[in-house]
Amino acid sequence: MEKTSATQGFVPIKEIRDGVIVLKDNSLRAILMVSSLNFSLKSSDEQIAIIYQFQNFLNSLDFSTQIYIQSRKLDIRPYISVMEEKYKAQTNDLMKIQTREYIEFIKKFTESVNIMTKNFFIIVPYTPSFLGNSSKGPLGLGGGKKNTQILENDSFEESRSQLEQRANVIEQGLSRSGLRVARLGTEESVELLYKIFNPGESEKPIQLN
Repeated sequence: MEKTSATQGFVPIKEIRDGVIVLKDNSLRAILMVSSLNFSLKSSDEQIAIIYQFQNFLNSLDFSTQIYIQSRKLDIRPYISVMEEKYKAQTNDLMKIQTREYIEFIKKFTESVNIMTKNFFIIVPYTPSFLGNSSKGPLGLGGGKKNTQILENDSFEESRSQLEQRANVIEQGLSRSGLRVARLGTEESVELLYKIFNPGESEKPIQLN
């Protein structure tokens, strides 16, 4: 009987060090979270300026990147929990009735309409020249060959420096287009990756007191 492979064997991540994702082939990834803007509400001149700046940004890149869009049903339960606490703390009878009606309205509305939330990320890759081509897949995490060589501190710092330079280029370019960019740290990266590899976990009920 064949031995069942451990789940970890299918996850191409070796470790996350100082906010940098180290893959099993020793290539690196950084994740940038990017804001959105309502392009249709901009004036014609503003739209032209945004397009021009974004075009310049794309032309300035001399390395590949990946855009990842996370679309999920909005979890309204934490907000309902907060409103329930406000309902319990309310001393005015009229306000208490209105709060209860508001809670019921929000519950029924979100049950009948799928309200989606979107998060936008840019994956910044860096692969040391001796490793060859970078891997592909969701978040650029798949397809790379496993490398058993240990990434020494000096090599890691040198590679991270190159990765940081690329991340800065992207951050500056998108900022000129009116977008806000935030670099994910270790905890945020772990949370995002956990949701990617365990999509059902985000749908589990939140325990309310």
